[in-house]
Amino acid sequence: MTVHTTTQPTEQVPASRVRRIGRIAGGWALLAAGGAMLVLPGPGLLVIAGGLALLATEYTWAARLLGNVKQRLARLRPRKDDGSQP
Repeated sequence: MTVHTTTQPTEQVPASRVRRIGRIAGGWALLAAGGAMLVLPGPGLLVIAGGLALLATEYTWAARLLGNVKQRLARLRPRKDDGSQP
């Protein structure tokens, strides 16, 4: 009696799926690091913006939050003195 086994070829994960998972994981990692940097030394809002930028490629909620963070960063940016103030 012979037993026939069928070997199925292993499925390869498409590169686009690997990149998508990498963007999502990287975005969450940057968000976590940025959150920690809000209370620890470091550029917390910049790192959070980077994480949201990665996540915004996949999620609309991240794009909305990224807009809010960009507005906060713009307010923190030093303004140029135009000389109009005494």
